[in-house]
Amino acid sequence: MNAGRVTVVGEVLVDLLWRAGERELKAVPGGSPANVAVGLHRLDRPVTLITAWGDDVPGALVREHLDGIGVEVRRAPAGSERTMVALAYLDAHGGARYDFLADWDPRRIEVPADTAVLHTGSLAVVIEPGASRVLELCREQRAAGTTVVADLNVRPAVQPDRDAYRAACGRLAAAADVLKASDEDLGWLYPGLSARDAARELLALGPELVVVTLGPEGALALTADDEVHAQAPSISVVDTIGAGDTFQAALLDAIAGHGAVPRQPALLAEVLTRCALAAAINCTRTGANPPTTAELAAAVGDNGR
Repeated sequence: MNAGRVTVVGEVLVDLLWRAGERELKAVPGGSPANVAVGLHRLDRPVTLITAWGDDVPGALVREHLDGIGVEVRRAPAGSERTMVALAYLDAHGGARYDFLADWDPRRIEVPADTAVLHTGSLAVVIEPGASRVLELCREQRAAGTTVVADLNVRPAVQPDRDAYRAACGRLAAAADVLKASDEDLGWLYPGLSARDAARELLALGPELVVVTLGPEGALALTADDEVHAQAPSISVVDTIGAGDTFQAALLDAIAGHGAVPRQPALLAEVLTRCALAAAINCTRTGANPPTTAELAAAVGDNGR
């Protein structure tokens, strides 16, 4: 694989984890784009995270976290001095439900010149005024020949108006080469449609590839001509925090490594299987904790036996 750089644009935040039956909360730095950047770094992919945070107590935890894992970070000047905070309620099975103290206002976003793939999504494409700036960046980068990849990662808590949220996702789909969503994302955005039919709605807006994660049922990839399904391995789940971000990091790594959007069914099946294995490894750990290159390679090897 080549060394194409992935630039990730989006929020970084602190998750306050509140597990069912426990009294104490645990503060864990994260945020979907930041988790994706960490996942790419652990897969030895050149990656730059462009984000914003405040000079407050959560921001200090975020800075320490990012410094500690070695991701190249560009802190965008912002119109707010507050770091985003999420309250994650964890049920007995490790599933998470979120509430947010949301703030996203980057004033200037400068992408490295050697960027091969631009990734964004999650709160960064919904919360204004930053969302409009990120969308324009996607359009500019795609027009310049950069592959644009986005993860919807729908969070109704920040925008409960379904029509407005669906419209924002549609604008993003029209500006992306690859779009990823979970079946839960699509179920909320398109009630009454199957995940496959909802993905087809998004595919018609302009991306070359739409990928849908299906939890324990694996993942589905759709192009104009093909559909490919990959199974997920059977595991004991600790929690699901960061699973989608870990899947996305592996997907971005594959796109950057191949130098193009994967379209052939055999290649798509291989890519999806690797992504599902990466997400599964993450789910056997607490919080967002994606695998390293060696851990994922070992899992791929075991899966092929």
